[in-house]
Amino acid sequence: MGLKASSSLLCLAVLLGVSSIVSAVNITRALEKYPEFSTMTELFAKTELTPIINKRQTITVLALSNDAIKSISDRPEEELKNILMNHVVLDYYDELKLKALKDKSTLLTSLYQSTGLGQQQNGFLNCSKSNGKIYFGSAVKGAPQTAEYITTVFRNPYNLSVVQISMPIVAPGLGSPVKVPPPPPMSSPPAPSPKKDAATPAPGPAEVEDYADAPPGSAPETAPASAPSEDGSPAPAPENAGKKKMAAADEAEPPTSASNPGLTFGAVLVLGFVASFAGF
Repeated sequence: MGLKASSSLLCLAVLLGVSSIVSAVNITRALEKYPEFSTMTELFAKTELTPIINKRQTITVLALSNDAIKSISDRPEEELKNILMNHVVLDYYDELKLKALKDKSTLLTSLYQSTGLGQQQNGFLNCSKSNGKIYFGSAVKGAPQTAEYITTVFRNPYNLSVVQISMPIVAPGLGSPVKVPPPPPMSSPPAPSPKKDAATPAPGPAEVEDYADAPPGSAPETAPASAPSEDGSPAPAPENAGKKKMAAADEAEPPTSASNPGLTFGAVLVLGFVASFAGF
C-alpha cells in the first residue's frame, strides 16, 4: 500500500507540474483584466493566433492599446495575422531585462520568423536605446525604429511578459507602414491679467527740451522777462522804483531867485521907475 500511495503522489505531482507548464502562457487570461487591450485579444482570436501563442513556453507580447491598434485592425485577415505574429517575441523580456540590455541594439526573433516565411530579416525585430528611451522596430535595413516602450503590463517570469508599445510595427513586405502619430497639441497659455495703468511720470530733461522745438502755442506760457536797464544793472521792481522817486523829490533843493525869470523882470521895472522919479 505504501508503494501504491507513493506512486499516486508522484503521478499527481507530475500532473500538477505539466498543468502548470501548460497554463504558464495564456494570453487571454493575462489580458482579460485590462480592457484597454481588448481589441488585441479579439484580433488574436480572430486570426487563430491565441492557441499558437499559448503553446509557447516563453514569449513576450508587444501589446497595443485599443487606440493604437486601430490603424491595422481593418486590414485583410492574412496580412493582419502576419503583422500580429511580429508582435510576439520568442523570448522573455520585461522592464528590468530591457533596461539591463548593454548593447545599443538587440536583435529579437518573432513568431513570424518561425513560420519560415520571413525575408530579408522582416521576421526579426530590433530593440534599441536612445536618450534613455527604448524603441522597437523591424530589423530590415532602413526600417524605422518608432514603436516606443511604455510599460510592462503583465509578467510571469520567465514564461510570459506583456509589454505595451506606442504603435504597431509593420515590417517591409508585410503591409503598408504605419505613420508615426503626431504629438498631442499643446494647450495655449492663459492670457495675462490686465495691469493697472501706472502713474504718468514727470517729463524728464529730454521732454522739457522738446518744447523748444514745438510750434508756437504748444509750449506753456511764462511771465515776460524785464528789460535790462541802460547801465547794464537789472531794472528795479515797480514798487522799489516808486520809493526811490519819492526820496529824490524830498532831497531836491528849493528853487533860487535866479531860476525865476518873472521875479527878475519885475525888479528891473521897479528900479527903473524909481530912477525916473529921482531925475525930476
